[in-house]
Amino acid sequence: MSNKGRNFTDEQMLRRKAEEQLKKKQKKADQQVIEADVKKLMHELQVHQIELEMQNEELIQANLTAEMALKKYTMLYDFAPMGYFTLDNEGSIIDLNFTGADMLGEKRFSLVNANFKLFISEDSKARFNKFFKKVFASNAKESCEAILGYENNPLSQVYMEGIVTGDDRNCLLSVVDISDFRK
Repeated sequence: MSNKGRNFTDEQMLRRKAEEQLKKKQKKADQQVIEADVKKLMHELQVHQIELEMQNEELIQANLTAEMALKKYTMLYDFAPMGYFTLDNEGSIIDLNFTGADMLGEKRFSLVNANFKLFISEDSKARFNKFFKKVFASNAKESCEAILGYENNPLSQVYMEGIVTGDDRNCLLSVVDISDFRK
């Protein structure tokens, strides 16, 4: 019985030693796996960081392009030698440029939401109203001549072109002072 007890103990000891060696190997293998995972993660983070830096550069370039386009648009729209107006279907001024405000003899900010028809002289109201209805009915570019003025105070004779665009169905109106040509 003592032989069997020793063998059993020897087998247990052998098993215990084998398990300890396996644990050591697993720890070493686990550490190698962890080191490989860390290296892989580090590589992925570095690649991602470079991708973000490249995207940031693209965003900076896109922002510069947008700023240049805005500057160009501002110069083209606001300082054009003709009046530009955006009108709703009732004739209210949604937007206008500086030249348009000068043509109406008012400050730009005070004209937003004012009705453009108030600045058409009595002599031209019927012609303008017909033109304005036609612009919204035809969805094509229309034109007319009219006299700008209010309170029996004529401002200038103008040539206008208008067209309705977009889902909002607003009228884009360009106005050129032709007073000097008529004299």
